[in-house]
Amino acid sequence: MNYRTFGRMGWEISEIGYGMWGLADWTGSERPQIEKALDLAVERGCNFFDTAWGYGSGLSEQILGDLLKRNPDKILYTATKIPPKNRTWPSRPDFQLDDVFPADYIVEYTEKSLQNLGVETIDLMQFHVWEDAWADRDDWQEAITKLTQQGKVRAWGLSVNRWEPDNSLNTLRTGLIDAVQVIYNIFDQNPEDHLFPLCKQLNLGLIARVPFDEGTLTGTFTKETTFPANDWRSTYFVPENLNSSVDRADALRPLIPADMTMPEMALRFILSNPDVHTTIPGMRQLRNVEANTAVSDGRGLSPELLHELKGHRWDRTPTDWSQ
Repeated sequence: MNYRTFGRMGWEISEIGYGMWGLADWTGSERPQIEKALDLAVERGCNFFDTAWGYGSGLSEQILGDLLKRNPDKILYTATKIPPKNRTWPSRPDFQLDDVFPADYIVEYTEKSLQNLGVETIDLMQFHVWEDAWADRDDWQEAITKLTQQGKVRAWGLSVNRWEPDNSLNTLRTGLIDAVQVIYNIFDQNPEDHLFPLCKQLNLGLIARVPFDEGTLTGTFTKETTFPANDWRSTYFVPENLNSSVDRADALRPLIPADMTMPEMALRFILSNPDVHTTIPGMRQLRNVEANTAVSDGRGLSPELLHELKGHRWDRTPTDWSQ
């Protein structure tokens, strides 16, 4: 495993982190299997784990807490998120800060996460949605400053709304945010335009989430793919989205090097960008842990292939199904 310095925090974090959403809110997530996958990830050098209270109403945080207990002698970085009070993902421009992240609520859910994780200090606490219109509000600024001073949180971050990387820039300029989590993959390249340069300028940690475009870039979906009703993907991959996603994934197949799979190419695309400090694929199966962590070998994609992949950028805007 290779490691990258996480912005001004100076943490040396694994460039393949572990996204823990799928451990609580997706079908096919059995606890014994999950724990084996997490243990293998630690064994293979993964030390950055991203969860949220919203993943199973604290269940995913508790699973991470158990992992920490099993590894008391290892440095494992915990990143979690405060859910929006109105329980709406993503936020919308007309939402008021008082309805989403009032100051007392920020404190309340930080305490809940501390309890679920079984730690005294959270390494990175993130806002699970955000609106840049809230940037200058004293409420959230005072709340997070106090929690930091109390030693309950080491660093603060924003988990930027899907397909809205610029809906964060003024907030980052306040100097109170240490890290940003954003969707970045072969299709979603727009964070490179403004967000990445600002993060580099401010020396912020940068987490690339959704490296496989919610599964599209694994190359396993077809236009007949369906998901159980209680799986969130059943409402995300509506025909409009599924059909376009499959077409775009199919267009990538001729570009996959002979010694790679599509998922490997997707991860190597992200790691070829030095602005990214870690990417957090979901890894519920042992084979996924083995395959994904193996990509951290310092071998980026060729300049020629990266140039070709730039042409597969897919600029999207939020819709009623793009949670």
